[in-house]
Amino acid sequence: MKKLQVKTNHVALVFNQGELTKVYQTGQYIIWGNKEIVQFNKADMFPVREDVDALLQNSTLQAMLNVIDVLDNEVVLVFKNKVFMTALGAGRHIFWKDAIEFTFERYNIDTIEVDETIPRVLTNKGNMGQFIRKVVVSANERALLIINGKFERILEAGEYRFWNNDSIIETQYIDIRQQNMEMNGQEILTKDKVQLRVNFSLTYQVKDLLVAYVDNKDVERQVYTIIQLMLREKIGRMSFDELMENKENLSGDLLQEVKASIAALGIDLTACGIKDIILPGEIREIMNQVLVAEKKAQANMITRREETAATRSLLNTAKLMEENEMLLKLKEMEYIEKIAEKVGEISLSGGGNVLQQLKEVFGK
Repeated sequence: MKKLQVKTNHVALVFNQGELTKVYQTGQYIIWGNKEIVQFNKADMFPVREDVDALLQNSTLQAMLNVIDVLDNEVVLVFKNKVFMTALGAGRHIFWKDAIEFTFERYNIDTIEVDETIPRVLTNKGNMGQFIRKVVVSANERALLIINGKFERILEAGEYRFWNNDSIIETQYIDIRQQNMEMNGQEILTKDKVQLRVNFSLTYQVKDLLVAYVDNKDVERQVYTIIQLMLREKIGRMSFDELMENKENLSGDLLQEVKASIAALGIDLTACGIKDIILPGEIREIMNQVLVAEKKAQANMITRREETAATRSLLNTAKLMEENEMLLKLKEMEYIEKIAEKVGEISLSGGGNVLQQLKEVFGK
């Protein structure tokens, strides 16, 4: 004889030689014989045992349980007292009926996108991450959605949820902002056989994602190649001197000629230009010598111009003094004043006109 105490919200199963014979709910009981007793808490799920099919043959136990069979292409969401508890995958799941209010929502996952009736707040709760794939596209991006190797559609900025089923889902993120591409160290030979290294820069923006990334492969590499070939063709038809004189116009001409070709790739080329032209050492030295010679010539020209102006000024002054005796005397007095500033002592001898004597002294 055994005394059995079944707690509140519990159920006891009594087995005789492995076979379920009795189901007891809350209360006290006397059990005769060598019986196996197993108690279950109704707050927990009923365990899916190997003998669960045999146990469910007991009508009393069966009436106390909710048996949820989930197919391979289904997910069942379980809510405990209207609060999300867990998500059920394929298989058999069993819940007690009476103690707690369990509700179940069944969804088919053959479709790709998660049903919008499932609140987004549940996406990261419990084990939902096992059943949902989340894709987030930022504000400055767009994404190509590829399902089972086939392009499906373009995803705008936002959050997307897809069932984690057998479908292969790929996303290719594309930055739709205006971008810059550097083409550095382009070695190009001019028409007069001068080898240069050119650093080129271009600004572009993706306009047609479908054309650029579905219809074309490595679209950035194609843009690079188009610009590179056109740059080589343009510079190759110019002499070094022509290049130096027209390098500002070269960028505008090149932009106009390649714009249509690049637009056919779904790319809008907005600007391009030569950043640097790097000369070989010998050419650079010759250019420096030419520059020095030009600056010296300019300096000599300025010096001669100033000397000519000074001589012309003296000639004009001499003509004025020749025509005006009073102006000549004022000029003489000016020079006497300047000389007197540097003379410490002047000695005069004899009588006569002092001014005449000074003139004779300084006129010597």
